[in-house]
Amino acid sequence: MSESSKPTLEQAQQDGKHIRTIRSFVKREGRLTKGQAAAIDKCWPTMGLTHDMGMLDFEAVFGNTNDVVLEIGFGMGKSLVEMAKNNPQLNYIGIEVHKPGVGACLMDADAAGVTNLRVFEHDAVEVLADCIPDSSLTTLQLFFPDPWHKKRHHKRRIVQLDFAENLRRKLKVTGVFHMATDWENYAEHMLEVMSAAPGYKNQSTTQDYVPRPEHRPLTKFEQRGHRLGHGVWDLMFERYE
Repeated sequence: MSESSKPTLEQAQQDGKHIRTIRSFVKREGRLTKGQAAAIDKCWPTMGLTHDMGMLDFEAVFGNTNDVVLEIGFGMGKSLVEMAKNNPQLNYIGIEVHKPGVGACLMDADAAGVTNLRVFEHDAVEVLADCIPDSSLTTLQLFFPDPWHKKRHHKRRIVQLDFAENLRRKLKVTGVFHMATDWENYAEHMLEVMSAAPGYKNQSTTQDYVPRPEHRPLTKFEQRGHRLGHGVWDLMFERYE
């Protein structure tokens, strides 16, 4: 079956197939500011992507053949916009389920004159399955996901073995899955899952965590955490097959 003829997750669910019931996020809609709403109206025609577009042709989307970096759950988008601005030789795709975050990201991107960024407002698992071609991404980024710190909620953590396998298929060989968290227990969970996931190798020389790479901007939240003595853990795992 070709990529274009595969049923989407939504179609499978309509056919009565059970696909996925545990969500790694809680939909908190929030209220758009006037600036966020105006940014969506202005920028969505050129920067917005929708799940119903199906499998993307990155060259058609961006107008070039540059490498593509995808970020899952970009929050308000400040670090994603900064990365896109600092690396015009790369293309960026951001996925976020919260509309105010999408609006804030587009507002900052517009102010910064960024043109190498596209965004989805949709569930990342469905976007990855239905819109991102296999072996197409240079980097996948997951920064400060919901830690679901209570033990009974650990099953909701997005980093699980099946998720790692789904991501590996989307990465090019030598492509990197880069994670960061400020919850030590989640960092340990990520390390355990990724060390067991087939087809990956840890880029850490000590086989655990890596120093924050320069390309990941230091957020205000993270700076505050450092002042309070909180740790942040970065993990980078490379697809090798």
